[in-house]
Amino acid sequence: MELVGIFFFAVAGSLMAARRGFDILGSVFLGGVCGLGGGVVRDLILNQAPATFQNPVYFTPAILAALCVYALTPSVQRLHRLILVFDAGGLALFSMTGTLKALDNGVNPVTAILLGVITAVGGGLLRDVISNVTPDLFNPGDIYAIPAILGAALSALAWHLEIFQPAVAIAIGSTTFLLRLCALRFNWRIPMAAGHWYRQQSPPPMGGPQRHF
Repeated sequence: MELVGIFFFAVAGSLMAARRGFDILGSVFLGGVCGLGGGVVRDLILNQAPATFQNPVYFTPAILAALCVYALTPSVQRLHRLILVFDAGGLALFSMTGTLKALDNGVNPVTAILLGVITAVGGGLLRDVISNVTPDLFNPGDIYAIPAILGAALSALAWHLEIFQPAVAIAIGSTTFLLRLCALRFNWRIPMAAGHWYRQQSPPPMGGPQRHF
């Protein structure tokens, strides 16, 4: 599952590289960062040597993704939609694999869910920062992290109930994937940091009374 998740995220990263006009090396790099970044952060938090640097096979999906995007890239107008679809697939898979790896290392369920979310959103966050675009994680018109939290929580629950079988994994991954796509399709969002009663104060006129927080 992890290699498939890396490929999905790497395709999203390579599509972003194509959209931003990067060359083929930039596509491989951005795909690699997107596909491997979250897992590297997770392993470092677990105080482990990142699996990426112990087994070269983890770099293969990023290279394949860049080659696929180079050969099969459709019109530029459709790139953003493809990025979102492949990103949703990677999000669904990594929220599961990140949580399960944390649980297998003896981490408590709450921390395991957090690490699952970090694994899921970390690569996309790094991709967007490098590409100089607003990360989906901080987009007020999106719920990027909510599907990852749900997928990680369901994975932790299934693991503790000892029912995490292939059929259950498919059900959890599909639920996370569809929730992400529905959020994009129907523009679901969560409340802003400031409540609806908050209004931005106009600056006081020159020479008028000053207010202090």
